Amino acid sequence: MSRDYIERRSDALYIAGTRISLESVKFHFREGASPETILNRFPALGSLANVYGAIAFSLDNPAVVEEYLAQQRQKWDAFSTAADPPPPGLLRKTEPTNRAQ
Repeated sequence: MSRDYIERRSDALYIAGTRISLESVKFHFREGASPETILNRFPALGSLANVYGAIAFSLDNPAVVEEYLAQQRQKWDAFSTAADPPPPGLLRKTEPTNRAQ
């Protein structure tokens, strides 16, 4: 029996039945994270089968995934260009050395 591990919602690709984007899994996998590590980082994925399904989809459909990622980058670039800059000092407040311990 075959199962779809990826679903398209609102022009985005997600792991079926979750709020986790394919982009998130793909990013961590490209960075060298094992499927077990990805599942630990995103427990909402539910199972290793979902992680492996996302990886298999990416490997089986490289053109689809790369086109999707390019579209996501374009959306992000458009958003970051149009967005107001962060308030002065915000980045300084979020640096690890300034956090209360």
